[in-house]
Amino acid sequence: MKKSGAFLLLAAGASLAGCSSQLYKQLPHGSAAYDAFPPIDKAVAPTAYLIAPGDIIGVTVFGEPDLSLEKLPVDDAGYIQFPLIGAIKVSGLTPAGASAMMASQLSTRFLRSPSVTLNVVEQAGQVVTVEGQVAKAGSYPVGPQTTLLGAIALAQSPTPIAKLDEIIVFRSVNNQRMVARFDLARIRAGADPDPQILGGDVVVVGLSRAKSLYRDILQAAPLFNVFTRF
Repeated sequence: MKKSGAFLLLAAGASLAGCSSQLYKQLPHGSAAYDAFPPIDKAVAPTAYLIAPGDIIGVTVFGEPDLSLEKLPVDDAGYIQFPLIGAIKVSGLTPAGASAMMASQLSTRFLRSPSVTLNVVEQAGQVVTVEGQVAKAGSYPVGPQTTLLGAIALAQSPTPIAKLDEIIVFRSVNNQRMVARFDLARIRAGADPDPQILGGDVVVVGLSRAKSLYRDILQAAPLFNVFTRF
């Protein structure tokens, strides 16, 4: 009976693995996945960055050290508080656009032909969330050169029971949810390109039901007496 119990557990696990695989197989993969999530060398060049709530910006006004500030937070409504001018809405503007607007406001009331330079010091929300079968799930900062391999490395790599051909990436574009499946083993081997990962993406590393089941059976081997000789 003990051996039968082990075999029944194996059969049940195989059935679950089959159901899971069928679900994942319905997701775009191969060339269809790369149409939505291209590698860096084929990704569309990003447009100019737009300042967003939560960003930290720095402002330099040439020749005016009292008006040059290293870190100014953009509040939830998209405003910064700047000396002389007060509240200024900068969210939705490029750094160059915000610089020109601030220069215009300063020149109208306070300074003659001011030279204003605004830079984004820290971007809000530029993180990837890595979940599932990784050593350390969590949210990690990403840059323009971050790829799927890099994102998973930030989470300290897949666990021994990860299913490497079921790496799922979610992305929202213009309020539309995009999802695709990648094969990490093929990417590691150089057989498939490494897709670019953007801020806001979610990466889910799948579970190998078979590996998980075998691990559980090995741990329960004394109970089932699996290795008793026939």
